[in-house]
Amino acid sequence: MKIHSTSIIDPGARIAPDVEIGPYTVIGPSVEIGPGCWIGPHVVITGHTRIGAGNRFFQFSSIGEIPQDKKYQGEATRLEIGDDNTVREFCTFNCGTAQDANATRVGNGNWFMAYVHLAHDCQVGNNTIFANNAQLAGHVHIGDHVILGGYTGVHQFCRIGAHSITGIGSVVLQDVPPYITASGDTAKPYGINVEGLKRRGFTAGAITELKRAYKTLYRSSLTLEQAKKALARQVKECPEVQVLLDFLSSSTRGIIR
Repeated sequence: MKIHSTSIIDPGARIAPDVEIGPYTVIGPSVEIGPGCWIGPHVVITGHTRIGAGNRFFQFSSIGEIPQDKKYQGEATRLEIGDDNTVREFCTFNCGTAQDANATRVGNGNWFMAYVHLAHDCQVGNNTIFANNAQLAGHVHIGDHVILGGYTGVHQFCRIGAHSITGIGSVVLQDVPPYITASGDTAKPYGINVEGLKRRGFTAGAITELKRAYKTLYRSSLTLEQAKKALARQVKECPEVQVLLDFLSSSTRGIIR
């Protein structure tokens, strides 16, 4: 381990032998840090926090602090972070609450730019990008390959589906279905995230079918239930539509319109 002499590491912390820890960083007693991690200067990692392999934390990040929730009464809730994530300056990730899953969770390969906030019980998938000042309220679920534009704010209990993207300054008050480009205050849909899908290897045929699914959902004057029935028929031609259909069937806040 390469640990700077000014850092404060509780003896109870479990840290892999090759972890590098910078000056003035503080690590609490219930923290576990996996191999290959780099912890920069002035980082605070506390709470019941488990961090996987190959993560990087830049200066002044606060990781694993108690929730900003008045209902929290000191329960031993958790923060779980996967592998190969980058967490830039001044990010704040809070632990979960007993009222939900007891844990805030972050998957693998995510990129969090400066000043990102993950509130209690958020569930973040894999390979996402959060631009500067993206903010999640409590209990938010973010799917794989989501991109949140700078200053995006997401209301509590909302979900953002896989492969979606939000524009800068978006305010998300309802669920954003998979594959969607959303923008505005409040956020509205502006078609399919075509560029993102191309970059991730979606075929031209699949993108065409997803555009058709978007028109079914947003441009056909169908009710949501009618649109879901129409989308179910489209699944036979494009299996990727099933992801959209499953999301719609489990939405509780309603979707952006």
